[in-house]
Amino acid sequence: MIPAGADPFHGIYAATPCPLRGDLAPDEPALAAHLEWLARGRGLAGFLLNGHAGENATMARSDQERVVALAAEAVGNRAILVAGVNCEGSLDAARHARAVETAGADAIMVFPPNGWALHQDEDGVVDHHRRVLDATTLPIMLFQAAVGAGGLSYRAPVLERLAGLERVVAIKEGSWEVAAYEENRRLIHAAAPHVAVMGSGDEHLFTSFVVGSEGSLVSLAAVIPEPIVALFEAVRAGRLGEARACHERIYPLARAVYRLAPGGRATARLKTCLAMLGRFPSDRMLPPALATPPDEHPGLRTALDAAHRRPGSS
Repeated sequence: MIPAGADPFHGIYAATPCPLRGDLAPDEPALAAHLEWLARGRGLAGFLLNGHAGENATMARSDQERVVALAAEAVGNRAILVAGVNCEGSLDAARHARAVETAGADAIMVFPPNGWALHQDEDGVVDHHRRVLDATTLPIMLFQAAVGAGGLSYRAPVLERLAGLERVVAIKEGSWEVAAYEENRRLIHAAAPHVAVMGSGDEHLFTSFVVGSEGSLVSLAAVIPEPIVALFEAVRAGRLGEARACHERIYPLARAVYRLAPGGRATARLKTCLAMLGRFPSDRMLPPALATPPDEHPGLRTALDAAHRRPGSS
C-alpha cells in the first residue's frame, strides 16, 4: 500500500530472501511469518520482494508471483511492496511485470538483465524499461549495479535517460562505491529531482546517508531492521554520534555477509543468519547456489550478536 502524502516512497525497505521447503518451493508459512515479524517493527517503509536476495535469477516466475501474492495478503495493507523483475528478454519482463502487478505489487524494480554485463546498448536499455512501463500502471524503481559488475552498471547518459522516464520514482543505487554513489546522486537530482536516490550499499550505509539519501532498499534490513532504521533516522536528524553507534553495530555483519570472498555467497549468508535467529527453518538455496559452509557460521554468529548488542550493554 502506497501511503498518501508527500514523498511516499522515501524510507527503509527490507530486501528479503525467501525461505524454501525441502522441495525448493517457497515456504509460504515461514515467509508470511517473517514478513509479519518485520512489519510489526518500527520504521520500515516496505519490502523489496524478488530482488537479488530473493534469488530472482533462479526462482521460477510462478513462484515469484506467489511470493508477491502472499506478501500482499500478509502485509500489503501496512507496507509498500516493490516487486523485482529480472528477465533476460524484454517481452518476458513485460509479462512478468504485469503478473506481479496483478498479484498485488505496489511498484516494480527493473533489474538489468545479466546479459548486459557483456554488452549494453543505451537505446536497448531504455526500450527494455519502456516495455515494462507500457505493460503496467505501477511506479517504477531503477537498479544501479555495482561498479565492479561490468556492463550491468549504467553509464551517466543512460541513467539520465532512465530517470526521465514517466512513472520512475526511485533508484536503488547499489554502485557499492561512495564516489560513484555521490556522482550518480548529483546527476539524477539535476536531471529528475523527484526521483528518490536510495543509498543501498549495505557496507557503507552510514557514509551514503551522510552524503544524502531518501532511504534504502537493503537485505540487511530483513535481518537486523532496527539499527538500520535507527541509522537512517539519526542521520536525518543530525545526530551523527548516534548514527555512528548504529554503524558500529551494522558494519561487522555487513562485512561478514558481503565483504568476505566469495561475494556471491551473500544471499546464502543472509539465509543462514535468519535461520540462526529462528526466522527461517533452514538456509536452503536454489541451485546452483549452495548453503553457507559450516566454517563460516561462527563468524556470522559473532557479527549477529554484535548487531543486536545495544550501546552500553555487555
